[in-house]
Amino acid sequence: MVKSVLLAWGSLVSDPKGLQTAAPFAANGPLLPVEFCSIAADGRLTLAIDETIGALCKTYSAPSALKSLDAAIDNLRERERMSNSGPIGFVEPASGRQSDVAMARHPQAVATIGAWATANGYDAAIWMAVKSNFEDKGGEPFSVSAAIRYLEALEADDPARFAGALAYIRNAPPEIETPVRERASKRWP
Repeated sequence: MVKSVLLAWGSLVSDPKGLQTAAPFAANGPLLPVEFCSIAADGRLTLAIDETIGALCKTYSAPSALKSLDAAIDNLRERERMSNSGPIGFVEPASGRQSDVAMARHPQAVATIGAWATANGYDAAIWMAVKSNFEDKGGEPFSVSAAIRYLEALEADDPARFAGALAYIRNAPPEIETPVRERASKRWP
């Protein structure tokens, strides 16, 4: 049996629907560099670990109720409605097994997560290893100003999608204090 932990910093915390956890998410995860720098299919700016632009934020953790790392990964894949587990990050420090995708996207965070998992008595940790796609979908390199321009354009073009995007930022856990969140809360109080 592998004692796994799920890490989260966004909607998984408030809406874990379908995740099999042994306890609710708690604000006791590792400090990780996150920012609202990925554009979802529905137009929301979503949180991603980014070692260049992310702000160090306290994350959340919940122990998995499942007995194997692969089962916990599959459970997260199902919750996220993904066809494959490619974007799911994981690390199993004792075996040295880790996600190639996460290592390519945020290797320092993988090391931080592995050390945190070991220090907290977990055999493995899993998380969403989403990357910033802002430049591809937003049409310019990511910056806080570019993110606000993106939201302003969304507000003008599609008020309903904008409302969803703003709600996602506002509903993120309070520990997620990033420059985009701060600027959005000033722009749309």
